[in-house]
Amino acid sequence: MKPIKLIIKTNSEKYPIFIGKNLISKISSLMVNNSIKSKKCLLVVDRKVPKKFISEIKKKLRNKKIFLFNFNANEKNKNQATINSILEILLNKNFSREDSLLAIGGGITGDVGGFAASLFKRGLHFVNIPTTLLAQVDSSIGGKTGVNSKYGKNLIGSFYQPKLVISDIDTLKTLNRREIVCGYGEILKHSIISRKKFFKYLDQNFDDIIKLKSPYIEKAIFESCKIKKDVVEKDEKESNLRKKLNFGHTFGHSFEASLGYSKRLNHGEAVILGMMMALKFSNKNKFLNINDYKLISEHYKNSKLPSDIKKYFKSKDLDKIIKFMKTDKKNNSDKIKLVLLKKMGQTILNQEYSVKNLNGFLKNELID
Repeated sequence: MKPIKLIIKTNSEKYPIFIGKNLISKISSLMVNNSIKSKKCLLVVDRKVPKKFISEIKKKLRNKKIFLFNFNANEKNKNQATINSILEILLNKNFSREDSLLAIGGGITGDVGGFAASLFKRGLHFVNIPTTLLAQVDSSIGGKTGVNSKYGKNLIGSFYQPKLVISDIDTLKTLNRREIVCGYGEILKHSIISRKKFFKYLDQNFDDIIKLKSPYIEKAIFESCKIKKDVVEKDEKESNLRKKLNFGHTFGHSFEASLGYSKRLNHGEAVILGMMMALKFSNKNKFLNINDYKLISEHYKNSKLPSDIKKYFKSKDLDKIIKFMKTDKKNNSDKIKLVLLKKMGQTILNQEYSVKNLNGFLKNELID
């Protein structure tokens, strides 16, 4: 299947996303063809990425000076200390703004690499090579970068668009089913908030998509990216419309933080679980079309997606969950902002609820 090219146009940058097989072997020509002619490249690499991919990239960029920063890409290491280590290399090796930082890994690697790139001399070329399904359909699009702190997730960061995104389908073959499901959750979210026809495609072809079969996986990635592209191009800095992409995330981020970013519930699973909570809350408040609620709930059940918070939390965890919901960066008052759903393809933005209201809702979910 021929590689798919998608052009993202924002106020600050215009850049291509390439989706297809065997793209890593074409990295040199892709960079040159997109006006990236760096003499030095820093590869920021998640240690979980198979060495064969890194060796292939280094081989194809052998005419450049290559430096390597390997790190254990997890939520605990997504911090300012990691950023400082990357900046130290860039400064010590005297990188210029025309040189490049390449992030190779999942969403954490892209967020960290992109944030470091935005800070160094106020910005050097950033090339994102997402190697997980979640990163290919989510964090690689839109320019959000950042790190976590003890106060919550992604509270320190910037908007910084890449110069180029290379989504090589071959890298997904090294992922286990759990990691693929995490990426699928974001694809599912895009369909729920924007396009019912796409949701039906996912519902009909779930097994083939999860098994990474062509052309189902390519179509799922492309359609998902296209939905996010349309939103980001209209609202790059999340002043209004882009907030719809946070559907399920206020719940999801608080679940992650409450568990200390443990392996019990990774980011993708937390968002899938958070989406179900947002769906239930939308239904409880009589916003959501009941037919769509049943349709989505049935898909969760048939696909065995995380949907029950009792599997991860007890009533004693409630205060901690609410605390992290209150510190979510979208809030600007004592109330908690949520993105809710009216029907498939139509969200309700900036709905504010009291701590008492959400406390009662989650308490019922934990004791039902």
